This record gives sequence, C-alpha cells and structure tokens, in this order.
Amino acid sequence: MAINQLKGEVMMSSLKFYLSFFLVFFLIFPAFALGQSLMMATTTSTDNTGLLDELAPKFKQDTGITLKWTAVGTGKALEIGRNCDVDVLMVHAPAAEKEFVNNGYGVDRTQIMYNDFIIIGPEDDPAGIKGMSVKEAMQKMADEKSLFVSRGDDSGTNKKELSLWDNADVNLPDKAEWYLAVGQGMMSTIRVAVERGGYTLADRGTYIKYAHNQGGDPSLKIMVEGDPVLFNQYSAIAVNPERCKNVHYELAEKFIDWITSKKIQSFTGNYKLLGKQLFTPNAGE
Repeated sequence: MAINQLKGEVMMSSLKFYLSFFLVFFLIFPAFALGQSLMMATTTSTDNTGLLDELAPKFKQDTGITLKWTAVGTGKALEIGRNCDVDVLMVHAPAAEKEFVNNGYGVDRTQIMYNDFIIIGPEDDPAGIKGMSVKEAMQKMADEKSLFVSRGDDSGTNKKELSLWDNADVNLPDKAEWYLAVGQGMMSTIRVAVERGGYTLADRGTYIKYAHNQGGDPSLKIMVEGDPVLFNQYSAIAVNPERCKNVHYELAEKFIDWITSKKIQSFTGNYKLLGKQLFTPNAGE
C-alpha cells in the first residue's frame, strides 16, 4: 500500500507540474498555444507584388500568429473593416483612412512604407505624353481622347487617379469611348490596357511585378513619373475594438509593432524584383 500510495503521490505531483506548466505557457504565449490567426484586408498591390507571401511566414515564425488576408481595393478594405470582418488593414488612401479613423472605425493608424504611382502606356505613346508633368499629361490624354483604362474600383489607385483628373481640371464624362473603367484589380487593369493599347495609372510595385512577369520587357512603358503628386503612402490600421467586439485587437497591435520593427522594415526595403526596390520603409518618420 505504501508503495502504491507513493506512486500515486508521484503521479499527482507530475500531473500538477504539467498542468502548471501548460497554464503558464498559455498565459505567457497565447498566440503560440492557441494557434491564433490575424485577419487582414489589404490593397491588391501588397498581394500582387508577392510581398505578403514573403512576410507571412516570417510573422508566423516570430510570433506564432498566422496571417490571413483578403486583397481588394482600399475602398473595399475599409468597408470590410467597418463591417468588423477583419482585425487590421494595410491600405494606401490617406484621406479615406483618416476619415475611417475619425469616424471611430479604426485606431493606431501607422505608416509603414511608400512607393509612387506612374502613368504607363504603349511604347509608341499615341498621346505624346512622355516626360510631361502629371497635369499636362492628364489634359493631353483628355484632349486627344486617348484610351485610358481606369481601375474604377474605389481602390487607393483609383482614388488617386480621380484626384489627378480633378487637379488637371478635366471633367470626366459619364460615358466616353476613350475612358474605360473596368472595376478590376491592378494586374487585370494593366492587361486590359495592353490588349486595348491604352494608358493607365499603376503603383510602381505592381508595375515592377508585371514587368518581371513579362521577362523584364513589358508591353506598357513608363510615360510619366517623378511628380511629387504621385507619392503613394501605405499604412496599417487596427479595427477599433470598442466598436467591433469580435476583433483581435491584441493581435493587430502585435502585427503593427512587428511590421514597423527595424528588422522587418529592413526586409521590406530590401525586397526587390528585377533588381528594383518595390517599397521604401518609413515607419516612425
């Protein structure tokens, strides 16, 4: 009996030890212990360029959190955030983002990185806009009625494009043979522009990816670039937990801290295709 009792006490002590160990592990490392997932809505450019495919496994390795995302235009991403269907956003339409935050839908808006927009078109440049300023180019395309393919999807790129027409004092007609809104993502829009021989506005990162897919010799060439108005800022925003009780705010915080860390900012800046930098990190600036 004494031996059996001793064995029982040893087993009970072992059980208490393991229970205590796992309790501490779950409290200190909840993401690892529970295999949690962070849901993100993001712009198509971060997906099309392959950047997120590189970042996701690093995030899992560093935090134990699985990053899952849906890639849509910024307008749609903000709508998904308003509907409390994701935990965090990575988008690139500053005015719309600030409105999103000011209206109580998001918190902790933090800039991550930037690149720029470019106007691309057929190599023979039928509108003759190569090297012009953005304003001159927009006016010339409208005057010449040269085909322009718009994303037409309320994305950050689409919002920028519409502001460029407005700044150039061009009133877009409701229907025009030369202005084609396709309601699609950036890569699809570029493909339509190639097929139709038109111009379009693209973010540089996606254009580099497109050029990479074309073996470095893309059908559409850069016509207008370098104008300060083409600056393209990307930011992360946590969905407001006070409004959306179901969101994982603590995981969104971890992601924002992680992607703005020195290590990941350096990785982002060194991510290249065709030897060209797609994004420039600027967290904390």
